[in-house]
Order: sequence, then C-alpha cells, then structure tokens
Amino acid sequence: MRIKDENLIGIFAALGVEFESGAEFAKKTSLGIGGTSDRLVIHRHDALPEVINLLRQAGVPYRFLGGGSNVLLPDGELPWVILQLARQDPDIRINGNFVIVDCAADLGRMVTTCAKRNLGGMEGLIGVPGTVGGALRMNAGAYGTQIGPFVREVQVFRASTGRIITLRGSEINFEYRHTSFSPDDIMLSVRLELPSRPYNEILQGIRICNEKRRASQPLNQKSAGCIFKNPPGGSAGRMIDELGLKGHSVGDARVSDRHANFFVNAGHATAADMLALISDVRRRVHERYGVELEEEVIIWKET
Repeated sequence: MRIKDENLIGIFAALGVEFESGAEFAKKTSLGIGGTSDRLVIHRHDALPEVINLLRQAGVPYRFLGGGSNVLLPDGELPWVILQLARQDPDIRINGNFVIVDCAADLGRMVTTCAKRNLGGMEGLIGVPGTVGGALRMNAGAYGTQIGPFVREVQVFRASTGRIITLRGSEINFEYRHTSFSPDDIMLSVRLELPSRPYNEILQGIRICNEKRRASQPLNQKSAGCIFKNPPGGSAGRMIDELGLKGHSVGDARVSDRHANFFVNAGHATAADMLALISDVRRRVHERYGVELEEEVIIWKET
C-alpha cells in the first residue's frame, strides 16, 4: 500500500511522523519474511489519534507492527500502510519498585536495566526477542515467568474510540500466550511492579536462562520463536520431535534441528513456504496425537 497524497505526507511530517516509502519488511522481521509497503514511524504518542483519523479519512488501510519478532507477514505488496512506534527517550523510568517502560523498548534491555537497580522477577524473559509491547500483547513468558503478573497499568491507544486510555492491570485478562487487549489496541507504555532482589542473584538467573537457550534454540537462524502454543498438559515441540520432523522443510522454511517448535528461514523462504510447513506439521500432529495445534506466531492474513 502506498500513500500518494503529498499533502497527507506533509501533514504527517508536521506531526513528527517519519515516512518511509516502499519499506522492505523482510528486513524488519526476525523471520526475514515480508513484503513491501509505506511505513509510518510515530515519534509522539499524542499524535496517534490524529494519524489514525487522517488515514481513515483518506481511506488508507493500516496495520500496526511492533518489533517484528513473533509475526509472519505476507509476501509481495502489502495491502496496508504499516505503523510502528519510535522508542521514547527515556524509554525506562524507575521509581522504587515501580518501572514505567515505553512499549517500543527492547524487552531484554528492560530486564537488564531493572536488574542493575536490583529489581528482578523477569529473568526468564531475558532472551525473548522483541519489544515490551509485543510481550504485553501475548503475555510473553519463558522458564516459569510471564510478564502479566507484574503489570499494574498500561497506557493504550484504542483505535475503536480514537482515544488514549489507561487500563489497570486488574482490568486486563492475562492467560497463557493470550490477553484481553482488543486487536486494534496499540500499547504505548506500561507500569510494572517488580520485587527487590540482589543483583548477583538476578544475574545468576539470567545466566542460567541464557545457557538453556543457547543449548536448545536456533539463536543464529531467522525464526519467530515458538510456532505453536503448547496444548494443555503437553508439548508441541516434543510431539513434532517424536514424529521425526526436525529438518523437515517446504522450500526454505524448515523445522529447526535444535528445537522442533522453532521453524526457521533457511535461505529465502516465502510466507507461502512457511504457511505450508505450518499446515503440514499441524496435520501430522493431529493425525498422530489427535491434537489441534494453535499458532503462537501471529499470522497476518490479507483478508
């Protein structure tokens, strides 16, 4: 999708919005897959309502992209203009046990910054790629840790009303890899409450989690993390592994040799390759185990 109205582009510039024509999103996602579109980078949160209103008035469809680490975009020319938030400065503010974090901030950087102030609890998230907003959207978790229990407030742009609102943590339903945020909500900032812990203790927890990741995950390959959610009481990776599907591929989309629930872009995989591999693995798991796997990766569909 391209914005051809130069007047509209000029208005965006006046609002502090950075315009990139024909951005290549294969370069902006951890899977290395995605088509092209115009990109708007929002530098001021208070400009969002007007930006969205202008796009709607102009009849320009849009989608919001976070850090691009847990998403599969279509190939070719995308049918939406893509919006992204610029990271605010400062992006992390600490007051006692409370931390206010810009949702465009890097999740791992937030964990380490808090650790240096003797604030822990989220060591398991240190190696989870992406932004804080993405972690909120899916209630990211690893090694027994989820972000949801630490959330006290979230500032959200709610596109359905065109307003920026603040939600209390108690108003948000955090479940396994799922939250009650509306699909068109854009998370702007979050207020967390973290427990005090000695820095050395936090650092040891971070080291243990990093060692586990290095031993089991394809960190040096293009992936979107786990493709499927674990079914209740089970492990998607274990079932895929037991089927002997490590290394199984469609085109350049391949089941990782290190972790069967990680699918990697082994070269020049397309979205069609990855979707075909996801469908094939899901079918085989269902035939063998009677389990219908649900995607953890967010798949953008054109319709």
